[in-house]
Amino acid sequence: MLDIALLPGDYAVCRLAAGTTLPYALSSGLRNTDVVTVSWTSDGISVICPTDRAPAQAVVETVWRCLRVTAPVGMAAIGSLAALVDPLAEARVSVVTFSTFDTDYLLVPAVRLTEGTAALQRAGHRVTG
Repeated sequence: MLDIALLPGDYAVCRLAAGTTLPYALSSGLRNTDVVTVSWTSDGISVICPTDRAPAQAVVETVWRCLRVTAPVGMAAIGSLAALVDPLAEARVSVVTFSTFDTDYLLVPAVRLTEGTAALQRAGHRVTG
């Protein structure tokens, strides 16, 4: 069982062209609950952020809600992400995931949040927020 917190607000999944400079506003003045992640590849830049921080020049897919595993997962943990993604897949809820050094995050479409959290709870996870 994992404890999962629903973060406040809506999130966007964004794509910027390779070589684009990230806007300063993406990282300035973050609220304590905000999460921003950036991935660079030769094909482009992917950004996950609160919708009010989505770069104006980005291709944006919204509206997502962000769930955070509250306890540190650790790099040696095996199967924790699968334990979250599998119940969502079984419930036919789309998911975008990313991990930090300490924990895992999941984004589910806002319109499927109720179904997604119910699927996680049926799998034995505790969802708060």
